[in-house]
Amino acid sequence: MASDDRIRHLIRFYSILDTLEKGVGGARTLAECSGRITWPRRGVYFFRETGEQRSDSGKGPRIVRVGTHALREGGSTRLWTRLSQHKGQKNTGGGNHRGSIFRLIVGTSLIGLRGYDYPTWGDKNTAAAEIRAGEHALECEVSNIIGTMPFLWIAIDDEAGPASLRGYVEKNAIALLSNYKKPPLDPPSIAWLGHHCDRERVRDAGLWNLDYVDKPYDPAFLDQLDVLVSATGHAG
Repeated sequence: MASDDRIRHLIRFYSILDTLEKGVGGARTLAECSGRITWPRRGVYFFRETGEQRSDSGKGPRIVRVGTHALREGGSTRLWTRLSQHKGQKNTGGGNHRGSIFRLIVGTSLIGLRGYDYPTWGDKNTAAAEIRAGEHALECEVSNIIGTMPFLWIAIDDEAGPASLRGYVEKNAIALLSNYKKPPLDPPSIAWLGHHCDRERVRDAGLWNLDYVDKPYDPAFLDQLDVLVSATGHAG
């Protein structure tokens, strides 16, 4: 996809998100959200980050992460359940990075930036209580960072599976936004925490995403997203 086409598609993408923001009553942060809000059962979410601004597609905040949930056949995870996994635990301030790739890569970036020593961070196996206790301070730092990121969401209440519309929107939004092995558009700021991540895909894409950053996108997804956003009339 030529850079000129991609700029045009990014401009349209952000215009659609402006409409979405009005439809859901404004962006929110996980720090202020809870399960008491009437969330849609399923959907796609779009995170921003303080200090991260667009530079090629216009003015305003850039999207730094796109995600959804329950894509595997028979999956039953709800939207708020997934968001709460990213948020962490309100009572302790911590969280479980083994249940959230978002938390994991933010944590690895903090390790890279601050020179922390967390040798078990990112181990996929279920960790013993003493290991989790040793990681608690970093989990709290991750919660503080993710908790302040404004996000938007759109309800797409389809069934889990390979033909999921949520998966289609997620995949193509990430591919459009990603700078991985492409001429960079709306690149991250010099101060972006993700520059310190140990994952090349995060650093080069300029996103808190690993999947789909290397994929081409289908511009037709913008038509579908536009229709979905037009049907969003009130906050969830």
